[in-house]
Amino acid sequence: MSHPSDTDHTSDDLSMIEQETARANVDAEPLAGNQRDFSGTRHWVIAAACVAYSVFHLLVMNVYPLETWAYRLSHVGGGLILGFLLFGSTAMTLTPPEAQRRNPLGLALLALAGAGILYGLIGVTAVWINGTVMGEMLPPAWAMSSFGIPLTLGTAAAILHSWVFPQGDRTRFAPADVLLALAALTATAYLIFFSRQLQLRAGMPMALPGDMWSAVTGVLLIIELTRRLAGMALVIIASIFVAYAFLGPWLPGIFEHRGYDAKRFFSYIFTDNGILSAPIAISSTYIILFVIFAAFLQTTRVGEYFVNLAFAAAGHRRGGPAKVAIFASGLMGMINGTSAGNVVATGSLTIPMMKKVGYRPQTAASVEAAASTGGQIMPPIMGAGAFIMAEITGIAYMDIVAAAIIPAALYFISVYFMVDLAALKADMKGLPRDQLPKLGVLIRQIYLLTPIVVLIYALFAGYSVIRCGTLAMITAAVVSWLTPHRMGPKQLFHALDSGARMVLQLVAVCATAGIIVGVIALTGIGSRFSTVLLALADQSQILALFFAMVVSIVLGMGMPTTAAYAVAASVIAPGVVNLGVEPLIAHLFIFYFAVMSAITPPVALASYAGSALAGSDPVKTSVESFRIGLAAFVVPYMFFFSPAMLLQGSWFEIGHIAATAVVGVYLLSCAVQGWFVGRAGAAVRVALAIGGLSMIAGGWLTDGIGLGVAALAFFWQKHAAGQAA
Repeated sequence: MSHPSDTDHTSDDLSMIEQETARANVDAEPLAGNQRDFSGTRHWVIAAACVAYSVFHLLVMNVYPLETWAYRLSHVGGGLILGFLLFGSTAMTLTPPEAQRRNPLGLALLALAGAGILYGLIGVTAVWINGTVMGEMLPPAWAMSSFGIPLTLGTAAAILHSWVFPQGDRTRFAPADVLLALAALTATAYLIFFSRQLQLRAGMPMALPGDMWSAVTGVLLIIELTRRLAGMALVIIASIFVAYAFLGPWLPGIFEHRGYDAKRFFSYIFTDNGILSAPIAISSTYIILFVIFAAFLQTTRVGEYFVNLAFAAAGHRRGGPAKVAIFASGLMGMINGTSAGNVVATGSLTIPMMKKVGYRPQTAASVEAAASTGGQIMPPIMGAGAFIMAEITGIAYMDIVAAAIIPAALYFISVYFMVDLAALKADMKGLPRDQLPKLGVLIRQIYLLTPIVVLIYALFAGYSVIRCGTLAMITAAVVSWLTPHRMGPKQLFHALDSGARMVLQLVAVCATAGIIVGVIALTGIGSRFSTVLLALADQSQILALFFAMVVSIVLGMGMPTTAAYAVAASVIAPGVVNLGVEPLIAHLFIFYFAVMSAITPPVALASYAGSALAGSDPVKTSVESFRIGLAAFVVPYMFFFSPAMLLQGSWFEIGHIAATAVVGVYLLSCAVQGWFVGRAGAAVRVALAIGGLSMIAGGWLTDGIGLGVAALAFFWQKHAAGQAA
């Protein structure tokens, strides 16, 4: 097939930026450090399984729908199986493989794990054969009553073995992890087979022992995979909530409840009130859809065009690479659903370029972290946050997207101000034009933006989100046929493979968030916490929102955005809404702060990911990224005081609040960076901060105060500069 002449000669004459972009795209997948690097037959077996996982979801969403419970259980179970085969365990000390083979304890644990899990698998197979093949209503008694205990014990032994004797060889399957994958298959198969009956008996006295043991096994597997892929923070929080479900009778005050036996609790937790609730509902539809879409953009190099266009347009300006990072990271961050993953994907290109023009490693990492985190609040996808909010609140998806436009724009405008002022203060230059992609050539390739245009048009035309994502995915493949990186069967296979691998972390954390949501629903702690919040706030909405901010940030530390918002919304949103705050404002408020926990010290996952790429100090990087993203901690209060910022009001009101908010965040940026007309001293910075904050309320009086303070600061600096001359 012949390609347009512009693509022909640009593929032969790549600039330095384009070469770096191509190299970055190869390594763009946010892979955990313990992912196995298979080759040969193992590689193709895992790749085929990942492709099957992606294709299964696309077919169910678009062609052949399944019963909801069975589909969500398949999503979780398939993610567990792939997760344990792909991601090995880690431990404080690594036992050499030779010592593993000789260690009696290791051999005993493996034997116990193998015997228990295989017995459980045989039991579930007997249940399935009896009920499906033979058509018998009552499976063998031994299969129903006794398969679960060996299965759970075997799973626990396999997990313990993977902790104590993690396999050092990343090119082979670890025996314990293969057993964990079999345990996931066994527990999921049982739960799917009885999914209809479970809906009737879950959490009730009629729950069967098999229901409980399969659910216990599933919970153990989910928490262990979350530990491997997302660290201990979310695991510890989930474990505390599970313990709370059983320790309620012995706890004081509002934490006391009557307690639950294991059969009721675990059978309840594996329902659409718990693990299969909103986080997994979104993960199994919108999240996996848009992660696969992001994989299509990476594989076809269509995503590369976004970065090249940004470099061509702004790379030559002062601090150009940092401004490119704002655009590219914001665009990709809204699609892929994880701040830290976006830092890894785009930061591998933008961070070295920022360092090249004079940014300190710490600042380069901070800018990337702030921009990548901001992608989670960028419409129309908002890192899947808009979908979760619509699911939880019942507010129309398009209403949420429309309301988020001005706050998101303010955030990115403020980050741009921060970057520009820092570059101005340090007298930084951009990259030479001969090292940048040629804007004229890229303009002639503007058709590569078609997937995003199709996505946005379809969303506003009223198509379902799933249909919109699928159309955008198909468009990315078709558009690639106009480039040298034409998508054929091999590239399609790679994209589907990459999409499944990238979504596994989100499957694990959404399932774990579901455990927490289930405990909150079962024990009623959310409503009691809301009651206490109302009492503490003493009917003060602003005080309640302050508490909501603190809780959202604390819960979000160490969690991906999806899990952080889902948990925070369950715990804190009802109390805020009961005080009279509109549900849309309350949930957007909580969502913004849950997102910003990714750059809030001391646990700032996006900042830590950036510091690893830049070679900077993680703590200092997190503090600086917090400063750069400061507007995000102010904007939610702006739309609380001025609902017009959420497009609620007349066009004059909306225009007024948007204009004054831009001035406000500019003054705050000047205060943070210490640069206004020139270098600003402490007194001027304090005045600028007061002026910026005074414009939060959006009233004419407060706006006048803010503008007056800014004018005084301007003339003061001019006068001081004249005297110095």
